[in-house]
Amino acid sequence: MYEYAIAWDWLTFAVRWLHVITGIAWIGSSFYFVALDLGLKQRPGMPVGAYGEEWQVHGGGFYHIQKYLVAPENMPEHLIWFKWESYVTWLSGFGMLALVYYAGADLYLIDPNVLDVSKPMAIAISLASLGFGWLAYDTICRSPFGNDNTRLMVLLYFILVAVAWGYTQLFTGRAAYLHLGAFTATIMSANVFFIIIPNQKKVVADLIAGRTPDPALGKQAKQRSTHNNYLTLPVLFLMLSNHYPLAFGTQYNWVIASLVFLMGVTIRHWFNTRHANKGSPTWTWLATVLLFIAIMWLSTVPKVLSEGGEARASTAVEAVVASPDFSKVRDTVLGRCSMCHAREPGWEGIIVPPKGVVLEADRDIVAHAREIYLQAGRSHAMPPANVTGITEEERQLIASWYETTVKEGKVQ
Repeated sequence: MYEYAIAWDWLTFAVRWLHVITGIAWIGSSFYFVALDLGLKQRPGMPVGAYGEEWQVHGGGFYHIQKYLVAPENMPEHLIWFKWESYVTWLSGFGMLALVYYAGADLYLIDPNVLDVSKPMAIAISLASLGFGWLAYDTICRSPFGNDNTRLMVLLYFILVAVAWGYTQLFTGRAAYLHLGAFTATIMSANVFFIIIPNQKKVVADLIAGRTPDPALGKQAKQRSTHNNYLTLPVLFLMLSNHYPLAFGTQYNWVIASLVFLMGVTIRHWFNTRHANKGSPTWTWLATVLLFIAIMWLSTVPKVLSEGGEARASTAVEAVVASPDFSKVRDTVLGRCSMCHAREPGWEGIIVPPKGVVLEADRDIVAHAREIYLQAGRSHAMPPANVTGITEEERQLIASWYETTVKEGKVQ
């Protein structure tokens, strides 16, 4: 069992690493080609069929790049297809979903206080939601409603808001964010697999056969590519969110996720406008900052409406231990957290304390006071799915104790 747990942990790490590597490759190539496409310039004397060109310098060399809206007069013998970055990113991401959230559904996927279902049912809901997301999105895009890109983008945004709320009614906050990211990434990768690459192959086949390609194929692929471009940054945020409980473990987590999608639009709009040489819309950065401030405020709304205020603190262990409520906080932490956060965890399947955090002695609790406050006091991130049954009164006790000791300058 010990060796199996170690092997499983390393397998999870390997798949996560693969996911990051392929994600970087996919995002890098995607951003590069969007910037290239927007920066193309026309000049007299270009080859027949060429739409635009660009000169670039990198790595000590010069590159002369030309784009053909349909194809050059003579098809090259070898074409490089940018597709595997997308496919492997999705496959490795799904592998992470299975290894962490399906295999550990009782800890990371199911929250009985949100929806008390069996592990098979929770996994079935997860899989069905990903498949339904692509089918619904593709149907809307193919419908007459999808002919107007602006109108389509607005509708898709409100659908994402509804999906964000819906996931928080099904799973733990952490799993809800991960699924919202997987939902969006599935659409993005499916765009590549079912639309962009097949349409390009149809164009190539028509050219080889001497037929005139259908221009609608390129228009459709361009639309899906644009969607992918604007969805990339929110997906990255959702990928990283499991490290930040103030995002996924708070009351308005679905609103925060919705605002993150808007931040993705404002940031990409600035870059896309710059790459197209259409000016520098600095208002997008102000909008992004305001959205982020709103997110920060939403993550602490209960505190703003009740207690409010923060102060600096020190790490004097003796002073903290002597604080009035420390003994009650210690009992709560030892009773609700230490079965996992111990040098030799007692929870089945956990062989090392998560993130190396040990909470067995007074000094351990003082050293990790801020993390305990954020993850178990100010949010519901810990324990996962509240498997140890920590009560709201205990969470309030942790929050009140930390805030009091902070105000008195005893802890930071």
